Amino acid sequence: MMTDLETSIATIISVFQKYSEREGDKHKLKKSELRDLLNEELPDLMGHVKDQSTLDGLMESLDADGDAECNFQEFMTFISVVTVCCHEFFEHEEE
Repeated sequence: MMTDLETSIATIISVFQKYSEREGDKHKLKKSELRDLLNEELPDLMGHVKDQSTLDGLMESLDADGDAECNFQEFMTFISVVTVCCHEFFEHEEE
């Protein structure tokens, strides 16, 4: 039986693959796949994104190697930043 953390890691990998396999390179997210992933898997967060330029800017900032796609390492950078922000938010909520 997997631990909570092992399950969480497996889930992150599974979610990435669910969207990256839709079209093109199955190891990378195209902008449309990333948009679908964010809208479907992080709807509360995306509720704060009001326009396409914000999403475009996010994609550009994630795209460290400049190939106009988001590989798993770039995706994990994003997940890490979101997780740190959530942790900080809830830390301050408790005070």
